Amino acid sequence: MAAELEAEAGTGKKRRVRGMLKLYYGMNEGAREPLDPGDIDGAHFQPEFYLNKLRKECTLAELMESEAEMVKHIRALDSDMQTLVYENYNKFISATDTIRKMKNDFKKMEDEMDCLATNMAAITEFSARISNTLQDQHQQITKLSGVHTLLRKLQFLFELPARLNKCIELEAYGQAVRYYSKARSVLHQYQHMPSFQGIQNDCQKIMSDLAQKLREKFRDSGSSAKDLAQCVELLLQLEEPAEELCDEFLAHAEARLLEDLSALEAEMGAPGSEPLSDILEFTDKGCNCFIGDTCLVIASYQDLFVHRPTGRDVAQMASAKLVAFVDRLTGRYFALVERRIRAEKGVGDNSLLVRALDRFHRRLQAVIKLLPASTIGAEGTEIVVRAARERIRQYLQALQSFYADCLTDVRQSLAAPRLLGKDSANLAELLGTISASILNQIKSVLAYVHLFTAKDITFSNKPYFKGEFCSQGVREGLIVSFIKYICHTARQFCETAGEKGATPPGLLLLLSRLCLDYETSTISYILTLTDEQFLGQDHSPVTMVTVLCADARAAAQKLLNHYVKVQGLNMSQMLRKSVETRDWINTIEPRNVRAVMKRVVEDITSIDVQVGLLYEEGVRKAHSSDSSKRTFSVYSSSRQQARYAPSYTPSAPIDTNLLSNIQKLFSERIDIFSPVEFNKVSVLTGIIKISLKTFLECVRLRSFGRYGLQQIQVDCQYLQLYLWRFVSDENLVHFLLDEIVGSTAHRCLDPVTMEQSVIEVICERG
Repeated sequence: MAAELEAEAGTGKKRRVRGMLKLYYGMNEGAREPLDPGDIDGAHFQPEFYLNKLRKECTLAELMESEAEMVKHIRALDSDMQTLVYENYNKFISATDTIRKMKNDFKKMEDEMDCLATNMAAITEFSARISNTLQDQHQQITKLSGVHTLLRKLQFLFELPARLNKCIELEAYGQAVRYYSKARSVLHQYQHMPSFQGIQNDCQKIMSDLAQKLREKFRDSGSSAKDLAQCVELLLQLEEPAEELCDEFLAHAEARLLEDLSALEAEMGAPGSEPLSDILEFTDKGCNCFIGDTCLVIASYQDLFVHRPTGRDVAQMASAKLVAFVDRLTGRYFALVERRIRAEKGVGDNSLLVRALDRFHRRLQAVIKLLPASTIGAEGTEIVVRAARERIRQYLQALQSFYADCLTDVRQSLAAPRLLGKDSANLAELLGTISASILNQIKSVLAYVHLFTAKDITFSNKPYFKGEFCSQGVREGLIVSFIKYICHTARQFCETAGEKGATPPGLLLLLSRLCLDYETSTISYILTLTDEQFLGQDHSPVTMVTVLCADARAAAQKLLNHYVKVQGLNMSQMLRKSVETRDWINTIEPRNVRAVMKRVVEDITSIDVQVGLLYEEGVRKAHSSDSSKRTFSVYSSSRQQARYAPSYTPSAPIDTNLLSNIQKLFSERIDIFSPVEFNKVSVLTGIIKISLKTFLECVRLRSFGRYGLQQIQVDCQYLQLYLWRFVSDENLVHFLLDEIVGSTAHRCLDPVTMEQSVIEVICERG
């Protein structure tokens, strides 16, 4: 009956295991499909049922195919089985060997366990025999042992003063403190007994003398850090006030750190003189001496006062004193560092400065790690940031100074006496030289500043150097500010009057072309180069390229307009003096073109060559075939006056001014000071308009005789022969010259003109 129950329990266990496996693989009975005895792959397959079904449903050919297919499957299964056996053969062999070895090991272990059980039984028996033997004397032995221990303690107490004196004599202060600390509680407990009270008084006197010696050693400036640590530790064990010890320790450390600061201050040299060492050596000395000693002080102090199990209040008090002490002394150190950084005035390669700042920032991390509550981390980073900002400001000043020196060189080159052709060619070379020099200088400065963001620099991963330094510092504070400075300086040249020492016209023209080139390509190139080198993560607004380009174009336009005005005024000055200093009523009959007109043509030609080297030709209106042969309606209204003069009566004279004004109504208005376009034709047109307009206004203020009128005819014809080719529209020159001759005729007392053929002969000869 028991065997049946055991068999039934085993069967039930197997069913539970099989049910758990079916549940794990999703083969639960509820989800299983209906049983199919004809499914050859199913668990309930019945061969007879399957064969009967095939014989009933399949033809002979289908039966043959089924047989062949089944044979094929059987062979495949046999092959897979053989492969499985071959692949796992070594595993089967290894498993067999392991089982055999386990049998041997277990057999040996059984023998050892039997031996151990035998030994344990013998030990138990022997122990019981000993207990039975000593049972009567156990209490007596325990009592004697306690008495012996008490006697040894009493002996130690009675010998304690002598032991303490001996330790102090041998300078084994640590051993003396340990002896006293061991007996202090007992002496305090039994101090009411006369014998113990005497021992306690002797020990207290001895330890008081020891504490005094330790304090003297603690105050000794020649004591090493190890001696100081030992002194403080022993004094704390002697229950000396922790706050006083903290103050004395920090005072002693302050004396040594102040010596380091004094040595650093000596490296600065006398006020107004050069430092005794470079910035990197100065930083190394500061880090190795002051920062290194500060780290030792912090570590020793924390081991003695903060990390000791002396209570939370003592640790907080000690930490607060340490933080205040370190912040105060590092503040003085930072002041020396900033003073030394300000002494770096050179604006060349600043690799030494960056390396010094990196070393300074790197060594501060050790102090920050030892003392996180201190503010020296933020203050040190701020020093580096201020140094970078100051360096950017210095580089901006250096760029501005370099630009001013370039302009000075250009002024000297323009003022030097040269031949006309060589001077004109030199203007184009000067533009190329100044443009290349400024661009190379900007690239050099960017390379110097880029050292602050190098990957091997520890402070380059700070938020300032990843964001604000790149966008607001380098881009806006350096590059954009310098571009604006160029444009602002260029506009200032237009504010100078025409007195002595004013800006040379050639410089105005060169700067105009420089600003135009900046607007066209240089500004975009420089800012693209800056943005590629300084990929900042700052999203603050920056100056757009279009804004700078518009500023540069406005400066170029103002310079070019001013250049035209200056050159036009120079021409006007010659023409005005030539008109005002001559007696036009009593002059002789003209035989030549006046020299001032030849000078005007020569200067216009020189300006044409000069402008052509920097600006394109421009667009001209189509010239007529007789542009150089055109004659003037010498009397804008005077011919009409001569033609109809016989028919005029004194009571009704013809108003020649009215006729002239009527003619002007049908003429195109000329804007003398209109904005100039960026091409040679427009520049020359503006200069000629100003010159001829001045000539016209001067003529209107003078009175002329017959020969004065004829001289003006000759001069205007000569100007017409040469000036028409420089302007965009030849009709403009013709109109102004016609106005000049007409106004001269109006102001003439005896308006008799010269024959055109004679005028042409004089002009050709001139």
